[in-house]
Amino acid sequence: MILPAFTQGIYGRLRAQAGAEWQTYVAHPFLQQLAEGSLPAAAFQRYLTQDYLFLLHFARAYALLVSKLRTLPEMRAATASLNAIVAELPLHVSYCASWGISEADIATEQEASETVNYTRYVLDIGHSGDALDLLAALLPCVAGYAEIGLGLLHHPATNLTDNPYASWIRNYGDEHYLQGVNAAIALLENQWQQRGSEQRFAELSTIFTTATRLEAAFWQMGLNAVTEKRP
Repeated sequence: MILPAFTQGIYGRLRAQAGAEWQTYVAHPFLQQLAEGSLPAAAFQRYLTQDYLFLLHFARAYALLVSKLRTLPEMRAATASLNAIVAELPLHVSYCASWGISEADIATEQEASETVNYTRYVLDIGHSGDALDLLAALLPCVAGYAEIGLGLLHHPATNLTDNPYASWIRNYGDEHYLQGVNAAIALLENQWQQRGSEQRFAELSTIFTTATRLEAAFWQMGLNAVTEKRP
């Protein structure tokens, strides 16, 4: 297994620049409770339904990325990620069903403000910027989940024996998922080498950090489901 290079290249620089925002994202209380197995089911169910809606827009963002790339190898790499997201949707529905959430429930679920804020931000970056801008907005999710999954899998406090969330944790440390993450980081590096410059770094950092902050808000949305009255 080739582990993603989280600290190298342009991805490593953007991740480091995100600083405290990145730590808030990858060490959020939602994840700590999930690792312990103490996360309330209502919090996870809220996350699951909104994550499905999120993935629909994430697929659209990857389709947009394909249109912004110039070479066939680049387009193939982005298309592979798009196909993986689309293939994941039926599996996500099945997983939701195991938590008592039917496909009909998902179909009638309204997008939370956190979902709208995050997905529309990514799509806006994609429409207004180039492939490098869009990848900077996509990578906090793609690579961040791998860092989270691997971190939880190897943390001594993580409960993988009688934890209802153990399969979720294992999914994001899976070798197949990590291969996709490596390809996404490589595509970001490729675009940086082609289109990047130090003059662009500050703007790319803003995009990356904003997406990171919106990721953390997505976790918090799940926790809020336990205390807030839903419409």
